[in-house]
Amino acid sequence: DTHALRFPPTHSGEVFTTMVSWGEYVDYRYAMRDDNLIILSKDSNQTVLHPPSGKTNKDLFKQILQLAKKEDCLFGFIKTTEKEFLTTQLPSLQIEEDRDFFDYVYRTADLADLPGTKYGKIRNRLNKFTKNFSYIIEDISETDMDEVNEFLKRWCLWKDCASDEILENERKAILYSMQHFFDLGLNGIALRINSTIQAIAVYEKMNPQTVVVHFEKGSPDFDGIYKAINQETAQRVRHIVPFIDREEDLGIPGLRQAKLSYQPDHFIEVHYATKESLQTTTF
Repeated sequence: DTHALRFPPTHSGEVFTTMVSWGEYVDYRYAMRDDNLIILSKDSNQTVLHPPSGKTNKDLFKQILQLAKKEDCLFGFIKTTEKEFLTTQLPSLQIEEDRDFFDYVYRTADLADLPGTKYGKIRNRLNKFTKNFSYIIEDISETDMDEVNEFLKRWCLWKDCASDEILENERKAILYSMQHFFDLGLNGIALRINSTIQAIAVYEKMNPQTVVVHFEKGSPDFDGIYKAINQETAQRVRHIVPFIDREEDLGIPGLRQAKLSYQPDHFIEVHYATKESLQTTTF
């Protein structure tokens, strides 16, 4: 996609793989206007218009805001630079942070080396894992696909995916991305213990500075396995990019705690314009 090469996504929610893989849970539509890409995402809760991706165009911004106002939908996924632009152009527009959708971005070298006291607990868990279990790492290839799918079936039984809407849709998203792994230009690694796949990570380069980890799954039978697959992924990509984006926490307390424990370097912050101020602001 030439547009994505010229204007690479900075938030994982606007990466093509994310949108196409989660397509059953979130209905994504897009339009091209004046060399800008405009995304609309709709799930069971709400419809969100995203800011245009391309060269900043004041008139196009206003047209999209007018559309959001007319259709009474959310104008969201506003990144920091877009927020600054809107605040300057439309000071009366009230913009709130959408913390549950902040992307966590880490220094690749930090995740690969786990340096210093701040990573002490993680290193201890990892050392325990490597002492208890002998494992090998391999790149996911076409010959692994059936085994990866078998592993994902087991993972969903452990997690009881069917009883949780997000997990069930994540299962569908992973299966879709594995079916189209090579078409989407994805990379991945599998961790084997006693020749059986017990963890996987799937990732891709989302912009020149950043690799995004779309999925990371491990067997609950091996304490510390997530620490190992995380570090192995970072070691694989450290020569390619300075940063790893590990997506958002969706406001899930355990997930937030886990992502914070890895000491993010920064967040890709996203915001939304409140519906009230959309209705009262003149564009």
